Amino acid sequence: MTDIIKHECGIAMIRLLKPLDYYYKKYGTWQYGLDKLYLLMEKQHNRGQEGAGLGAVKLEAAPGNEFIFRERALGSGAISEIFGKVHDAFKDFTPQQL
Repeated sequence: MTDIIKHECGIAMIRLLKPLDYYYKKYGTWQYGLDKLYLLMEKQHNRGQEGAGLGAVKLEAAPGNEFIFRERALGSGAISEIFGKVHDAFKDFTPQQL
């Protein structure tokens, strides 16, 4: 997945301008951004897809703290695999921890 991005590649981006608490109160879930990103990626999904990836950047991270997250997968079920891993990582968190 280090190839050059060509015309066959699709890119989807979501930027949340408000804190997660806002989305939790308005939509009932803090995963609003993830859900929208999943829909965008599924709409760009093609049958010859070789892989997919997800990246997240925290813009106001304190020095020394992690500020980037990346998940990648290969194969036709890559999108489902990526989001399955992301949801598994967050399933034990409470809203207060997020």
